[in-house]
Amino acid sequence: MPALINGAWLTLTLTTLAVLAGIALALPVAMCRNAPLAGLRAIANAYILFVRGTPALVQLFLLYYGSGQFELIRHSFMWPVLRDPFWCVVIALGLNSAAYTGKTLASALATVPASMREGAFVLGLSRLQAFWQIELPLAVRSALPVLGNEIVLTCKATSLASTVTLMELTGTARLLAAESYAPYEVFFGAGLVYLALNYTVLHGMRRLEKFLGRSR
Repeated sequence: MPALINGAWLTLTLTTLAVLAGIALALPVAMCRNAPLAGLRAIANAYILFVRGTPALVQLFLLYYGSGQFELIRHSFMWPVLRDPFWCVVIALGLNSAAYTGKTLASALATVPASMREGAFVLGLSRLQAFWQIELPLAVRSALPVLGNEIVLTCKATSLASTVTLMELTGTARLLAAESYAPYEVFFGAGLVYLALNYTVLHGMRRLEKFLGRSR
């Protein structure tokens, strides 16, 4: 268990960075998906379709193994990042999370009542102020349950990092199982660590939902 817990720290780091990257990219994806311009909607929908329709492992391999085939990338400022398996996992899972979170956020923004926007304009708020102070907070509140599930899915998806030489929780478990010839005990222990991490995330999200519900 001590070795598995040490591997879990890398799992937590990958999850945190991937979720933050996904949230940062989800807002532009959601805004493009709800944009009045058909071109922006087409780009957002194509991105969501590709990411949701292909396995995360394929996306990781395309980034980690595929980017090195292009000479332009190898001689650019991006190469020190794309040749590092750690950052490839963060980018791949971040892009994957952005597609799911962006679609959820776009749906939540579409459900904000028009009367909220009208009230904001009556109070003298600009379109940008109404979005940041009224529409987005309401959309995030309604999307919190789905966002919590997305964090859990991202945490479990970090197990793919072991396929590109990173010794996170699953990679550490595979190494221990190969050394000890006790796969059942090792992977059962890894499952318990994943369960503890994801239970903590879900419990924290429920507490946040209750807090926001009281403030409402």
